[in-house]
Amino acid sequence: MAHHRSRFVYLTLMCRSLALRPGEARLVNAAWALGLFALILAGWQLAVRALQIPDIILPSPTDIAEYLVRRDQLFLKHLWPTLIQTIWGFALAVVGGVLLAIVVSLTEFGKRAIMPLLVVAQIVPKIAVAPLFMLWFGIGDLSRVLIAFTVAFFPMVINTASGLSSVNQEVVLLGRAFARSRWEFFLKIQFPHALPYIFDGMKVSITLAIIGVIVAEFVSSQRGLGYLIMFGNGRLDTTMMMTAIVVLSAMGLALYAIISVMARVFVYWRTPNET
Repeated sequence: MAHHRSRFVYLTLMCRSLALRPGEARLVNAAWALGLFALILAGWQLAVRALQIPDIILPSPTDIAEYLVRRDQLFLKHLWPTLIQTIWGFALAVVGGVLLAIVVSLTEFGKRAIMPLLVVAQIVPKIAVAPLFMLWFGIGDLSRVLIAFTVAFFPMVINTASGLSSVNQEVVLLGRAFARSRWEFFLKIQFPHALPYIFDGMKVSITLAIIGVIVAEFVSSQRGLGYLIMFGNGRLDTTMMMTAIVVLSAMGLALYAIISVMARVFVYWRTPNET
């Protein structure tokens, strides 16, 4: 019996020693993802060359890379307005969503009156109202920012409200017993508890804000990556369209990564696997 017990302890210690640290686990996951991505690109390149697919149907990754290098100034010029409008729409969605979620979570009026109206408003397809926004606010940057805001707003409200409402009842009773005011309880216990939910909502909202801006640029714009996609479509320039999509994807990935880093900094008590 003692021999089996010591062997079990030895195996347990060996497994723990072989377990990856959080930073090492992230590197391994990144290596797997990059490896799969490289494999997909290689398969794409080989398929285009072997099947002799014309560029107007599907350009190869090397053709897209060559086009991007050759016309980098064009894509930088059109990346900037899309990026700025996305950030503004996202920022408005974060601030407005968090503030409204606080009202919804902490007041009976918010729970009974505002929340049902928000759900009804979310049912309306945002793409369908894009032409109306152009009519009401013009075809400038303001209408595109507001479209991005309306698309990204609802996830922020829902996630923040869920976080504020998910505090354990025992913690609520204990916190209110020691807090000097309802405001102090909110700032020191309730809002920090909701921070992981808020950052999860931000990750969803940033992707939706990009979609909102691109849809608005499809409807009416003379600049931006969405405009380049439509311009390339009109000229049957598939390489331009694919390159604009690649640049747009890189922009979205960078913004998502920034939010993920911010989540690790501000929600420092959360495990790396959760962020």
